Amino acid sequence: MLLTYANNFYGYGRGLGGMYFDPTYLLAVLGLVLTMIASARVNSTFAKYNKVRCMAGLTGAQAAERVLHSAGIYDVQIRHVSGSLTDHYDPRNKTLNLSDSTYASNSVAAVCVAAHECGHAVQDQKHYGPLVLRSTLVPAANIGSQLAWPVFFAGLIFSIQSLLTIGIILFSLAVVFQLVTLPVEFNASSRALKVLDSTGMLGTEEMAGARKVLTAAALTYVAALASSLLQLLRLILLSRRNSRD
Repeated sequence: MLLTYANNFYGYGRGLGGMYFDPTYLLAVLGLVLTMIASARVNSTFAKYNKVRCMAGLTGAQAAERVLHSAGIYDVQIRHVSGSLTDHYDPRNKTLNLSDSTYASNSVAAVCVAAHECGHAVQDQKHYGPLVLRSTLVPAANIGSQLAWPVFFAGLIFSIQSLLTIGIILFSLAVVFQLVTLPVEFNASSRALKVLDSTGMLGTEEMAGARKVLTAAALTYVAALASSLLQLLRLILLSRRNSRD
């Protein structure tokens, strides 16, 4: 039975030398390549504009405070968290968490990243639909991402088609979460660019750099979704092949 699982998932079976290549594995490899390219691009773009000083001399924390106040938000606490590009807004406790590479840095990259996270705070204030939906999906997405693979693997090992189907459904929950995340992230970046431009925190040339940083960051979410869709397609193909065997 374990050999059957290995044959189905990893591509071992009858063929040249007792083995054959499982073409569905290419889907997983393609997804990995896409995420690696997107990650490399955002890191290189951030590194480039992290060396460009903001002409206004604002740090990420100072820029965040200005953006929040310009939107009439005074109940969000700005915090310093460790790490690089670990910036995030937490709607549960109304905190804007800025990383080492953002909080005290006065670079163009730091300012636009801080403004992007403020965009999420503005979304929260205005009850932006996709953000509300994403927050609602968090429990289901967490369950799906944690249980999808064990359930699917069990279905392959014991050749139980119903478990394969359940695994696919669970994985789909995580994919839906990633799909809903796209408009949330793009909208936050759009809000950030508008306020940075309208308030004059960044000049014309600096705005061009900010757009490049936020575009590169957005592409990581696109790549993650594409990778998950490819993986979902692979699970469906493996499930169908298992039902035929």
